[in-house]
Amino acid sequence: MTPTRDVPPRRRHALARAARLARAVSLAFAALAVAPAARADLWAYIDETGKPHFATERVDARYQLYFKGRSSLDPVPSPPPELSPLDAVRERAAWKRLEETPNVARFQPLVLRNARDNGLDPTLVQAVIAIESGYDPAAVSDKGAVGLMQVMPATGERYGVTGDAKRSVADKLKEPAINLRVGTRYLKDLLARFDNELTLALAAYNAGEGVVDRYNGVPPYAETRDYVRMVSQFHAALKPSPPPAPPVAAGPPKPSRVTIVKPETKR
Repeated sequence: MTPTRDVPPRRRHALARAARLARAVSLAFAALAVAPAARADLWAYIDETGKPHFATERVDARYQLYFKGRSSLDPVPSPPPELSPLDAVRERAAWKRLEETPNVARFQPLVLRNARDNGLDPTLVQAVIAIESGYDPAAVSDKGAVGLMQVMPATGERYGVTGDAKRSVADKLKEPAINLRVGTRYLKDLLARFDNELTLALAAYNAGEGVVDRYNGVPPYAETRDYVRMVSQFHAALKPSPPPAPPVAAGPPKPSRVTIVKPETKR
């Protein structure tokens, strides 16, 4: 470092002013740190008398910018409100497709009848259809599952669907009435087999009951775990909201106390 005595007077004066300004800026930052709504921009200059001046914007050409941008001095913005689990489900593309397709209303009578015949919650059947096929009766998966509830032809045969010269079992399972009859009966039997454990029944509907037996629970397949989670979420979202609690009836008004003052007897 160059000794102070070797610095020209004008230069020493400039260095001293810069040092005073640096100290003043440090003090200004310390003051801003305790202000909850402080801005991070800081402009400053020192006048001829050595007095520092500060501003949050450039007032005139004398002011120099000493800090700009977000920092810990800025107030922390409030995080956006988190969606409830049900609202998050309703933001999914699969849910929005349900709101747009006319097939939900078109097949609702069949869904209700088959759910009732098999003792199933209609919203559970709706959730399975929504995730399996998106209410497309002609949907066929790459594994050969068919129709609204994506029933395998082998499962259809197990429940009495037979092919003929005109149509195969897979073709018949594209009929919503046949598909829903088989799919709801299969779901009912899976619930009975797994002691009404819905998670296991849904896992078996997706991966097969033998796989669930082999793992003694939900198998470690990402597809099956995602399927169980999504059907469960849709099932919860499709349930009607509970009716509001009735207002509490107010009891009879309490009698107010009346004080009777006996009039004074005249003498």
